[in-house]
Amino acid sequence: MGQDTRGFDGGKMINGRKRHLAVDMRGMALAVMVTPAAPHDSIPARDRLFRLRLPHPELAVAWADSAYGGTLVGWSHTFLGITLKTVPRRKDQDGFAVLAKRWRAERAISWIMRARRNVRDHERLISHSEAHITWTFITLMVRRLTRPPRPPRTSPHPVEPVKAVGRPQPVRLRMQQPTIRLAPTALR
Repeated sequence: MGQDTRGFDGGKMINGRKRHLAVDMRGMALAVMVTPAAPHDSIPARDRLFRLRLPHPELAVAWADSAYGGTLVGWSHTFLGITLKTVPRRKDQDGFAVLAKRWRAERAISWIMRARRNVRDHERLISHSEAHITWTFITLMVRRLTRPPRPPRTSPHPVEPVKAVGRPQPVRLRMQQPTIRLAPTALR
């Protein structure tokens, strides 16, 4: 028949599928990959990074879960030119805790879970699951593009480390929307 698209991960106690997301610094999806839950995260990671590198050749640094560490760090630097940095758990951590850099991916996962269809995975094909997650991110991006911009944050995010005092702050430029003319004024 076909390839089995479901599995069981004994470490995370997940039955079904795993969702692997690559997000930018704002939490918007760069790439989505769904795999059976049975293999360890490091097995589909090479395919995940390769599929991320093709549409995003400008990518230089990626932060990942410690499951993506080991030989994958050297492989990604040698073959893809991506510096892969793992974010380990704290020594005293028990259960879930928000970690710097990783919280962006965790936040994106919570955003896709707000879409009712993504809470449970009833799809028969992996490509359908990936399509639903991608559609959720498209909806999210359209909503963000159509709402007015927020004022810039005056204090650093509570999870991110505080930057050095002598370092210059980035400047955000906001430009007015250009006027679109459909025809020259002489023809009206």
